[in-house]
Amino acid sequence: MSKPRVAIFDFAGCEGDQLQIVNLEEVVLDVLGRVEIVTWREAMKEQSDHYDIALVEGSITRKSDEERIKAIREKAGILVAIGACATIGGINCMKNFQDEKFVRRYVYGDKAHWYNTYAARPVSAVVPVDANVHGCPINREEFVQVLKALLQGKKPFIPNYPVCVDCKKAGNVCVLLKGQFCMGPVTRAGCGACCVTEGAYCWGCRGLVDDPNMDAARELLGRFGISAGEAIGQIRLYDGYREEAR
Repeated sequence: MSKPRVAIFDFAGCEGDQLQIVNLEEVVLDVLGRVEIVTWREAMKEQSDHYDIALVEGSITRKSDEERIKAIREKAGILVAIGACATIGGINCMKNFQDEKFVRRYVYGDKAHWYNTYAARPVSAVVPVDANVHGCPINREEFVQVLKALLQGKKPFIPNYPVCVDCKKAGNVCVLLKGQFCMGPVTRAGCGACCVTEGAYCWGCRGLVDDPNMDAARELLGRFGISAGEAIGQIRLYDGYREEAR
């Protein structure tokens, strides 16, 4: 029996999520033993237009991106968005809240007219997505679990509870009690609260949980002197596309 053929593609993003796949080290041997990688610009020269699973990193930022992702979707039996830019729009969506002409000039200077771009959006805003691997960058273990589930014909488990649960499991002291800002109460878990565990706070890179209780979050943050404006600004750092559509 032939192995499922996997192709990895990138759109607007830093490609850090693909590096996480490379960094699987010994685990990558187990993963690669179950599939055949046929296209991956970052790691191999060979390319193929025939694949069963497409892993897509990066957000859609140009009209031409729409044509390309639709062609990928048409060929792939399963399409997986990997990383914040692909799953929720990511940092690229920060430009959506600014004047487009200003953004072009700021980035490209007098060559701004060369670059055809529009408001950034996640892959799911253009084509159906079968599974998401959230994060900036992705969690390597979660990526492996999602891929294995798909190979077994199962629906991957994607947490829909807040990072606060991961923090409790990790035994972390709530950073709000330390006088810091934190997006944990409304951000999707699954990262093991890695940022808080390492001494920082949750930036919200995995996006909001489904149907977040924003009133409760606003009340909680207000108790610690954090305004709704500050919270919205933090949401826009990664999940701006969703906030923009509200």
